[in-house]
Amino acid sequence: MRKFFWGLLCLAGTCFTGSVRADEVDHGLATLWEVLWHQSGTPTRVVRWEEDIRVRIFGVNVGAHREYALAALRAVTAEAGLKLTDVSDSPNAEELSNLDVEIVPDNKLEDNQPCATYLDFKTENRIEAATIQMRGRDAWRCAYHESMHAMGLRGHPAGKTVLSYFPWRVDGLLPLDRVMLRAWYSKRMVGGMTPFEALPVLADELVASSADKPAAEQSRNRFFANTLQQMQAYASGQGDIPVVVKRSGKSTDDGVRQGRTEMSYFLGVAYQIGATAPQDSTQAVRWLERAASAGSRVAQVRLGAFR
Repeated sequence: MRKFFWGLLCLAGTCFTGSVRADEVDHGLATLWEVLWHQSGTPTRVVRWEEDIRVRIFGVNVGAHREYALAALRAVTAEAGLKLTDVSDSPNAEELSNLDVEIVPDNKLEDNQPCATYLDFKTENRIEAATIQMRGRDAWRCAYHESMHAMGLRGHPAGKTVLSYFPWRVDGLLPLDRVMLRAWYSKRMVGGMTPFEALPVLADELVASSADKPAAEQSRNRFFANTLQQMQAYASGQGDIPVVVKRSGKSTDDGVRQGRTEMSYFLGVAYQIGATAPQDSTQAVRWLERAASAGSRVAQVRLGAFR
């Protein structure tokens, strides 16, 4: 299965750095939640690498961009705790690599899509291979953004992250990017996790990086409760679509309908196992039934096993 993720669309403002402070936790939590959403309008599962990465960098004027692209990849893999090997100069590089970075001519791709990442996976949990494409003239602002996507983080949140369409910086990772990567590749995170299973892992990593942990924990608990309420309204068709879906400009009516069904299933799982939500079998059955009646095969199977 090959999944495509839009590249960096635009750049605005000045780039800043900073640490995660207690007064930034609420914004940070919203950012972590948004990274779990695809811009088509659907919430996503966790996909990640389960092996070392062997990268091949090639294309037009590759010498001018190779070291910068490598620096971005080294930054994300180091934070994730993965080994990165550059096989570009190997005679059989194409066969050895599981991550290809292609520098394409400046007249390729589009001005509002100067770079893109494709993830290959058979099931939505483990990345088998990936491809990054970047126009030469845009490699300076695409490398870190696309490297994050190549690690399996598919969303475009609005917060202080290189994944944002309006990033605070493009030439290095921000504190929230490091939080995401550490959590995404921690022992607690497992490929295939639903958003409600992944959110506590991400949130706990953010709390751990906060200077005021008690206040951060309170923010986390409030955020969990508010998010559950909002997602229940959204999944039931009574609430509005999430801001991240509106902002993407890529959502469709079909995508939103699928997103509501997926969210119903994810809520069922959350209540069944007590992930983000309190464990509640009645609520679990309610949401699984809703997803199953909308045609979700996984919900139908899980509901049958649950009963």
